[in-house]
Amino acid sequence: MEITASMVKELREKSNAGMMDCKKALQETGGDIDKAIDYLREKGLSKASKKADRIAAEGLTTALVSEYGKKGVLVEVNSETDFVAKNEEFKSFVQMVAKTALDTEPADIEALNAVKVDGGKTLKETLTDKIAKIGENMSIRRFVIEKVNEGRVVSYIHAGGKISVIVALESEGDTEALEVLGKDLAMQVAAMNPKYISTDDVDAEFIAHEKEILIAQALNEGKPQNIVEKMVEGRLHKELKEVCLLEQPFVKDGDITVKKYIENTSKTIGKAIKVAAIQRFEVGEGLEKKSENFAEEVAKQMGK
Repeated sequence: MEITASMVKELREKSNAGMMDCKKALQETGGDIDKAIDYLREKGLSKASKKADRIAAEGLTTALVSEYGKKGVLVEVNSETDFVAKNEEFKSFVQMVAKTALDTEPADIEALNAVKVDGGKTLKETLTDKIAKIGENMSIRRFVIEKVNEGRVVSYIHAGGKISVIVALESEGDTEALEVLGKDLAMQVAAMNPKYISTDDVDAEFIAHEKEILIAQALNEGKPQNIVEKMVEGRLHKELKEVCLLEQPFVKDGDITVKKYIENTSKTIGKAIKVAAIQRFEVGEGLEKKSENFAEEVAKQMGK
């Protein structure tokens, strides 16, 4: 299979590995991007995870919570340029999308687009009007809603909407204390980007895949077979601490874990607290800007 410049470009962006290393990885794996990422990780040439993606698209995320804190929504709306993302009319539209989603709880984007808003137009029709007025393509990319019966949903918006987070806490405890805790946890999620709440939530497929990668890494480092298993268990434990919220060091006090911080709050208010859900949107996750010149640059360096 021919390895093209665009394939090398994609792998380089996802793995942060060198250009020639990316080319070799693609050659060794028949052009399969995911397998090439695993190949680079096994060789110690990439720190990127299999699911890592370049964040490059423009737009805004936002979070909105209902009046009594029982329901929260995250939305992402994309634009072509950062200039439009800073436009007040665009910001107002993003808020309209969030409020519409929160109020109507649509099943999916298609249902959200069909909701009638100001003036009897659907949200989709309103978006079309905005595109015509602003002169740039825009799209409602995604949304998610979290709810609790007892407890609090708390939001945090970082860097003017580059990252937005909602955290759902289930508890019969004091709502003000839950609000403070929730805000701290939402900031933690924004900063540290955990993939799971606890180690119990980590799926077996993820663990098996990571074990396979870590074993290959250890063997490629020349470690004896008899100590590889113990090394891998240690490395896997360290990795799980990084991707699980409750196991992470608390960003405001590195001497304790998030789990301990929650336990301390629980003792203070005299009620159990459960983190029921965490949701984090970052603008452009998995999307890319257009790049006219980069592929040409790669092609030249590959001698094509």
